[in-house]
Amino acid sequence: MGEDGGGRGCGTPRELQKLKQQALEYYRENDVPRRLEELLNSTFYLQPADVYGHLANCFSKLAKPPTICRVVGKKVLDGLGLPTLQVEIFCTIQNFPKNICSVVIATHFEVHETTFPELAEAEEVERSDAVSTAIQWVNESITQELQGIAPSNQAQVDQVLRTFFENKVQEDKERKELEKSLEESTVPVSLPLIPPPPPPPAKKKGPKQGLKDTLTEKPMIPPEPVEPVLCGSMAIGAVSLAVAKTSALLGSNPLYVNIALLKHPQEQPTKLAIPSLMVSLVSCGKSSPGKLNLMKEVICIPHPGLTAKQGVEMLMEIQKQINKTIEMPPPPKTEPKKGHNGGKRGQQLITGKMSHLGCLTITYDTIEQPLLLIQGICVNLGLELGTNLHLAINCAAHELMDYLSPSQCYPPSGLGREIFTDETLPGDHTTWRKLFLKRTKMENRFPKKMFCSPHFHRSKGKYEVMTGTHKTAAEMVDLYVDLIGKFPSIIAIIDPFRKEDAEQWDSIYNALGSRCYIIAGSASKSISKLLEDGNISIPKSSGLIIKHTNQTTMSDLVEITNLIDSKKHIAIFGSADGESSDGSLVDLAVGLGVRFIKLGGLSRGERVTKYNRLFTIEEELVQNGTLGFNEGYTFPDLNKDDDTAAESREAAAEVAGELREPPQPIFPTEAGEESAKA
Repeated sequence: MGEDGGGRGCGTPRELQKLKQQALEYYRENDVPRRLEELLNSTFYLQPADVYGHLANCFSKLAKPPTICRVVGKKVLDGLGLPTLQVEIFCTIQNFPKNICSVVIATHFEVHETTFPELAEAEEVERSDAVSTAIQWVNESITQELQGIAPSNQAQVDQVLRTFFENKVQEDKERKELEKSLEESTVPVSLPLIPPPPPPPAKKKGPKQGLKDTLTEKPMIPPEPVEPVLCGSMAIGAVSLAVAKTSALLGSNPLYVNIALLKHPQEQPTKLAIPSLMVSLVSCGKSSPGKLNLMKEVICIPHPGLTAKQGVEMLMEIQKQINKTIEMPPPPKTEPKKGHNGGKRGQQLITGKMSHLGCLTITYDTIEQPLLLIQGICVNLGLELGTNLHLAINCAAHELMDYLSPSQCYPPSGLGREIFTDETLPGDHTTWRKLFLKRTKMENRFPKKMFCSPHFHRSKGKYEVMTGTHKTAAEMVDLYVDLIGKFPSIIAIIDPFRKEDAEQWDSIYNALGSRCYIIAGSASKSISKLLEDGNISIPKSSGLIIKHTNQTTMSDLVEITNLIDSKKHIAIFGSADGESSDGSLVDLAVGLGVRFIKLGGLSRGERVTKYNRLFTIEEELVQNGTLGFNEGYTFPDLNKDDDTAAESREAAAEVAGELREPPQPIFPTEAGEESAKA
């Protein structure tokens, strides 16, 4: 025992010496002795009241930069109570994992105010699958791919996400090809059928007397296949945004500053401007109860000389007057001699309900009515259209065209067209139904009557601007020109045609491009497709509405806005139909330097949250002295050379009613006080 104990005693000093040597080398490698000496000396001379607090601050600056250790995806509800994706970022900070931030991304699905129950159920299943797949991607693969990467390295993060998404696209393509080959191999070979004898040729009827050949119309251009959206792709956009927000928080910067640095990596911009507001006031679209279908959104744009807060306060007063107009009963008229159920009883009752866009859906029957309503309210409030504010119209023309024809029968909402992206759509009710149910694997959920009249009906190949009133694409150009002539305060028309009507896009741009912005929203391709093609000129327009959805990363947003700027187009950052209460969208718009921001109406919490975030950013920029100002709304002179472009923009601004100097904001309370004094 003694020998054993003595052996251990002799070995202890050698082990301690070895450990001391290892510790000395370890500390020297990390430059600990020198840094400790400097830190202790500086602390002695400073003699702070909180010694350990001072040491903690100093040590934290010497710590390694945070790295991503975990990414978590969760299912949450958006502003409409529908499922969407939330992403949380965990980082290793000073050897411990910490939850830094979370973001919620909106889905790409459009919200239909009125749709068939069967189609709504199918979309609900598709939405649920998209969210579930995105959560699986985040929690299983993406979190491993991003481990150890610094959140400040946005380019590396986006490249990892892009590579991951490309692999998923390839896997999906291979899976579809395998399924198709299996289906073809299991199809039984049937004996060829003897074709029935051809029917006797029908007698050709000559043209009726008095008809002219000029009445013949061009055939409607069939709809292009909808761009496929890979199930789960929202995970890419959500994670990219979450990492950008994480980097901003760790650097104690607002998100919009970090986004601006991504767009201007060489030099931080000294001024940041608040995008001009596009605020939806009323909706008279396809889902409205009145006959008018053309105006999905009537939008007000405050003068760029007003702050965002002043502009919203002004529009809030207009909104209050609209509410009063809706609540006010129409003046009674004398009962006609017709029976109680036969004649007109009086002026049309204006009714309204709140839409998912945050504005009122009201009952109107003619195109001029909603514009005259706002015009009259502005006069009563002492505001001048074309000076204090301007108008814009979202026509959503793709919703006005019924794609059905006597030989083609598709669902009105476009759900079927999203499914059939790799082959020609079938042409009859029975074939369409079989293939649709086969693709969606919902044979027992859709009754046969869904695929028959009245759900499927014949198309006139025209835009139904009002119930029972159809216009060809050529007639729509004349309609818009006449409308701008009557209401010159309209400075933007969004989606005046389907994307397929390229000829009419050219016509309306040539006719009105020097007087208002022609904007492509739904008619534009997705951001990934635009970047792939490098062409934003189809359809011909003044600018594009861009949205952060699906696989769009922060790098993609920077790249697309740079492309739009290089083409002298305007960029409008828009919100999705089903929005969440996440206000990051506003930071993206400010940091990217877009011209307009379109957030919907001034109601619904998920939209008001974004307006409040805009006010906060504006106040921060004012306090920092970095608030820039937007120029007036100018339009190119299409008949002049580039040498005189500046003069043409100035002249166009004067035609549009712009002021050289920002006008003094006129608010209804002030107008009321002045009238009372008079």
